[in-house]
Amino acid sequence: MRRPRRGKSLGEILIEKGLLTKEQLQQAEETEQETTQPLRDVLADLGLVDRQVLYETAAEELGIEFYDLAGKDTDIAVALLLPRDLAERYRAIPIGRGEGTIRVAMADPDDVIAGDDLKRHLQMQIEPLLADPAEIERTIEKTYAGAPEPADPLAGGSAGSTLGGVDMESLTESVRDSGILGTGGEEIDEEERIETDRISDIADEAPIIKIAKVLIQRAIHEQASDIHVEPYQNRVRIRYRIDGVLYDIMQVPKYVHAPLISRIKIMSDMNIAERRVPQDGRIHVRHAGQDYDLRVSVIPTTLGEKSVMRILDKQSIQIGLDQLGFEPDILTQVHRLIQQPNGMLLSTGPTGSGKTTTQYNILTNLNSVERNIITIEDPVEYQLDGLSQVHVNRKAGLTFAVALKYFLRQDPDVILVGEIRDLETSEIAIQAALTGHLVLSTLHTNDAPSTVTRMVDMGVEPFLISSSVIASISQRLARQICKQCKEVYEPRRDMLLGLGFDPNDPENKDVVFYHGRGCDACRGTGYRGRIGLFELMEMTEEIAELIVRRASAGQIREAATAAGMKSMREDGMTKVLRGVTTVEEVTRVVATAGAWT
Repeated sequence: MRRPRRGKSLGEILIEKGLLTKEQLQQAEETEQETTQPLRDVLADLGLVDRQVLYETAAEELGIEFYDLAGKDTDIAVALLLPRDLAERYRAIPIGRGEGTIRVAMADPDDVIAGDDLKRHLQMQIEPLLADPAEIERTIEKTYAGAPEPADPLAGGSAGSTLGGVDMESLTESVRDSGILGTGGEEIDEEERIETDRISDIADEAPIIKIAKVLIQRAIHEQASDIHVEPYQNRVRIRYRIDGVLYDIMQVPKYVHAPLISRIKIMSDMNIAERRVPQDGRIHVRHAGQDYDLRVSVIPTTLGEKSVMRILDKQSIQIGLDQLGFEPDILTQVHRLIQQPNGMLLSTGPTGSGKTTTQYNILTNLNSVERNIITIEDPVEYQLDGLSQVHVNRKAGLTFAVALKYFLRQDPDVILVGEIRDLETSEIAIQAALTGHLVLSTLHTNDAPSTVTRMVDMGVEPFLISSSVIASISQRLARQICKQCKEVYEPRRDMLLGLGFDPNDPENKDVVFYHGRGCDACRGTGYRGRIGLFELMEMTEEIAELIVRRASAGQIREAATAAGMKSMREDGMTKVLRGVTTVEEVTRVVATAGAWT
C-alpha cells in the first residue's frame, strides 16, 4: 500500500544518508535536464550510488515498496496476464496478487498514463512497486521468451485468432480474397434478420456475414451489454462491455472495416452510402430460442466509422424488483410508494447505473388491466406488452414536454417520462403528479438529496417539488463476486474505514470478507454479474419544509438520515458483509462526489 511521500527529494535523502555529495547531485541533475529519464535512473546510469540501495531509497521517497527482481522466480501465470508489448512499453511486469489487486513491478510507478492503461488491461486495481529497470528488462525477456501469447478468456483460443471456437483469421482472409473489398461491402447479400442459432450451418455464406454473426453471438453468450467496433490506422479493434467494464476481444485487419460496417448498416436498416453523419438503427436477433434487440449507433471518425451496438435483452428488465438488489426494508418502501395513486417517483444516478432497468421493473409490477400506462422515451429501448410507448421525435416536434401535454388527455394512471431534462418537462410532469397521476422519471444526480437541488437549479419552484415528489431513488451497479472462485480475504483497512467499518472494533472481530480469486468463469476478474446499490429518500414533512426554505443538499441529507434513510455507502457495506460484493468494488462505484456523505 502506498505510504505518504517524505517531504524531502531523492537527492536530499541520498545526501543525508552520505550516499551522494552535492557536487555529484548537481552533475546528475544537469544530466537529467538533457534526458527524459527520472533522476534515479540517471544516478544509476552514472554509477554514483549502488543500484539496489538507490532504488530502495527512491521507493522510500515515492512512498511505495521496492521489489528486488534479481534471483527471484516470476509467477508466469500472473506475468502473462500482461501482453509483452505493454510490458516492454511501460517497463512493467506483474509479479503476484495482493489484497484484491495485482502487484506490478514498474520502472516508473509515477507514470499515471501507464498505471491507467495497465489497470484497464488487467481489469483490476494495481499495486505499483518500484524495481530496477535493468532487472525488469531481464525479467521480461526471460518470462516471455518462448511463452505463448496470453489466451483470450472469451475466445477459447489464442488472442486475436479465434472467437467462440470460430477461426476468425481464416474468415478475415476470406474477406480479403472475396472481392467485396472493391465495393466497400455494399454488394453483400441483404438480410434484415440474422439467426445466430444457425452458426454451425453458415460455412457457405459470405465471410463478412459470418464475422458479424459470430461477433453478435459471442457477445450475447458472454452477457455483454455493448459491442464496440473501432477503427484505427492499421487495424480494427473489437471490444465487449461486460458487467460495466470494456474488454479487448480481438483485432482484425483494417481491410475488414468497410465491409463489416456496411454489413452492420444493412442489418440495422441504415444508409450504407452515407458516411459523413451519425446514424442510428436497430437489429433484431434470435439466439438460443430467445429474442434480442440491438440498438446500433454509427459515427464518423477521422479513421473511419465507429459502431457501437447496445444489446437489449427484454428478460433482463423483467426480473422482478426483488432481484435488483433492494434490501428487504427498502423493497418494502418501494412497493408501498409505487401503489400511491399520485406523485412523482424519481430514479437518479449517472449513465449506466441501472435507472432504466429499475423503472421498467416498476412498470412491470404495476402493469395490469386496471391501469392505463403511457411512456415517452428517447429512445424506446424495450417493447412491453400492455403499455402505450411513445418515441421522442424532435424533427417532428414531439418532445418530452409536448408528449406530456397530450398524455393528460389519454386518461393515464401511470406516466413514465424517460428523463427530465429541462424546466418545461419538469413543470408538466409535476402538474401531472399533482392532478392524480403516478409519474416515474429519471435525473442525473449523484445521490438522492441532490435530486431536489437539481430541480431547483432547473427553475422549478420549491413548493411544487415538495408537493409532488414522493421519493427519490439513487443507485449504482456493483459487480458481484464470482461464485465459482469465491474465497475469504482481508480487505485493506483504509478502504474498510472509508465505508464506515472499523476492523478494530471488538464487535467486528469475527466478520469475514470475500472476494473472487479469478477463474475461467469470470475471465480472471473475480466478478460475474452485477447488483444494485441503492439510496431511497422518502419525502417527509421536515424535508418538505427544508425544500421550501431552499435548504442545501447537505441539510436535506441530514434530515433524511434522521428519518431513517440508509446511505448508498451503507447499502454497499451491507452487501459486502453478506458476501455479495467486495469492499474494493463498493469503493469504486460509490466514491463519487456527494455519495460518501
